[in-house]
Amino acid sequence: MILELEKIEAAYQRLKNVAKHTPIELNRNLSEYYQANIYLKREDLQVVRSYKIRGAYNNISSRSAAETQNGIVCASAGNHAQGFALSCSLLGIKGFVYMPITTPKQKVNQVKMFGKDRIEVRLEGDTFDDSYAKAIEFCNANNMAFIHPFDNLDTIAGQGTVGLEILADMKNTPIDYLFMAVGGGGLAAGVSSCFKHKSPNTQIIGVEPTGAPSMKKALENGNVVSLEKIDKFVDGAAVKRVGDITFSICKETIKEMILVPEGKTCTTILQLYNTDAIVVEPAGALSIAALDFYKDQIKGKNIVCVVSGSNNDIDRMQEIKERSMLFEGLKEYFIVNFPQRPGALRSFLDDVLGPSDDIVRFEYLKKTNKETGAALIGVEYKKAKDCEALRTNMQKFGFDFIPLKDMPVLYDYLV
Repeated sequence: MILELEKIEAAYQRLKNVAKHTPIELNRNLSEYYQANIYLKREDLQVVRSYKIRGAYNNISSRSAAETQNGIVCASAGNHAQGFALSCSLLGIKGFVYMPITTPKQKVNQVKMFGKDRIEVRLEGDTFDDSYAKAIEFCNANNMAFIHPFDNLDTIAGQGTVGLEILADMKNTPIDYLFMAVGGGGLAAGVSSCFKHKSPNTQIIGVEPTGAPSMKKALENGNVVSLEKIDKFVDGAAVKRVGDITFSICKETIKEMILVPEGKTCTTILQLYNTDAIVVEPAGALSIAALDFYKDQIKGKNIVCVVSGSNNDIDRMQEIKERSMLFEGLKEYFIVNFPQRPGALRSFLDDVLGPSDDIVRFEYLKKTNKETGAALIGVEYKKAKDCEALRTNMQKFGFDFIPLKDMPVLYDYLV
């Protein structure tokens, strides 16, 4: 199944005065690093700072008055909710928004701002899938229309207009690879359908966070699967189950799915901010973060990465930096068993630590009835290879240790 081009073109006409035709820019820093022409489709500059306004408005404006007279409902991790809220405000329709309790405060506030007095926000559950279940329950009980964030043909067609804009702006430049984030699959299904009609030789690469590989698992299994557990950090692309419609399209249009570790995504967020002053959310960084895994294939090619959104809460920046450093091997936490003898700490400082190692956390409680005492130690390194020297020295000088990265439950509790 591939979505008809006419449906995407009709959505584009419907959206002309609502969604921005966002720019596509050649990024010189990325292009030089990868020795390729790296173009960024800047959906982070959209009116609601993500592409989601496209699908939401196209879906809602395609409904009859009878379907919307009682109000409409959506479930979202945050970005679809903002597009939904703005659409309700523009069209004068009452809307109910269900989002996870864990949704960043910034996204909740943006939904309320865009929706004005047309929107009621309800925070339910820990994941998008939990909120979705509550939203459907509310819809059925109140005879309201549900505006799906991805598994609906009108939503998919709206997202597909991103593809029309890319091809229009790149009409004189053949596109070898297109990278885009995959959550529920609406963007991927719409844009890849457009490319299959108008640029069939472009290799479409879908990108998911390692902690939420729902589309990759579905494609491997040949059918949609529900993941038991996901990492919600990349909230804009973390769903337990992709859509049935989006899967049926993506299995015919996507060349390959690649998983990007959450820590790698954080590194990309920081690099984009520091080198280009581009602020992206975790899902918005996925397409660019994936380039490292294709460095050899894309050399000398024309590449487009869809920067899907920039709704990032400043309160998350410390966590983003922490995850990045842990992933890059520039920071580690250990439980270290210290001999309870005078001079043990001095030995650790003098003999174990390298000259540029920096202790950023140290918690220790001496217990007089034991020969050893456990300490929680956090260390930052100048270079990733310094971690091996520290481990070697701890073994050499008799300090037993446990890396917390090997014990995620204990890490979450202590750090």
